[in-house]
Amino acid sequence: MIFVQYGQIDVKDGAFVVIDKNGVRTHIPVGSVVCIMLEPGTRVSHAAIRLAAQVGTLLVWVGEAGVRVYASGQPGGARSDHLLYQAKLALDDNLRLKVVRKMYEVRFDEPAPARRSVEQLRGIEGARVRKLYQLLAKRHGVQWHGRRYDPKDWKKGDVINQCISAATACLYGISEAAILAAGYAPAVGFIHTGKPLSFVYDIADLFKFDTVVPVAFKVAARSPVNPDKEVRHACRDIFRESRILKKIIPGIENVLAAGEIKPPEHPKESVLPAIPNPDTIGDAGHRTGG
Repeated sequence: MIFVQYGQIDVKDGAFVVIDKNGVRTHIPVGSVVCIMLEPGTRVSHAAIRLAAQVGTLLVWVGEAGVRVYASGQPGGARSDHLLYQAKLALDDNLRLKVVRKMYEVRFDEPAPARRSVEQLRGIEGARVRKLYQLLAKRHGVQWHGRRYDPKDWKKGDVINQCISAATACLYGISEAAILAAGYAPAVGFIHTGKPLSFVYDIADLFKFDTVVPVAFKVAARSPVNPDKEVRHACRDIFRESRILKKIIPGIENVLAAGEIKPPEHPKESVLPAIPNPDTIGDAGHRTGG
């Protein structure tokens, strides 16, 4: 998985290349790259998109360092095995509870309380999150009156709530990019349900208090003039320094593995495609491999 910014992506002499403003070519071995993040300042030719589609490389149009996701090619549909696996875990109450318990364990670094339903664990989680906000506020000397914001009116929130909203939006962007790159569906969640980004919220919550929320409090403590801008820049920097994308995808596999099932196999009576998949130069781990 790589990031590209400020360049023209094209195909030259049969190779996938990035051409910068000085005309310098940088070759990208697209067959061994699962996902290319297109940051601001990039342009992509028709030939490059065609080649990426042929080899199963996902293109995702993002903000700097992935703090926003604007669009993606082949969203969520190229790996049917991953989608079926995720759906089976989410639709079975027992399997879903196992995944939710694992999410709780990862988030709080301790096993979830025994004999609790998903709804009960959600309530316990909410209480612990409120406590974490209070501790961070005390540590950074920020006045805290609770998580209060209006999605339709940004200015109604105080500075710390604006900072937290901006920070979590950045984390949602890079989490969605990771979910798409791994071939899962952003809408099929376990704790969060019924929203287009339910699974994004689930996965982002695993990393939120280790990454972007402390950044939000640190920025808010300085009483900045443009809190959302400062938070976005700070999140961009921490994403690059921590190489968070390399942690998110294994994190997804880790929590889903708690269901202790294998991806469903195709029924024996399934009919093979009338038009077989074309040969690609991508390896078995690429999105076209399912």
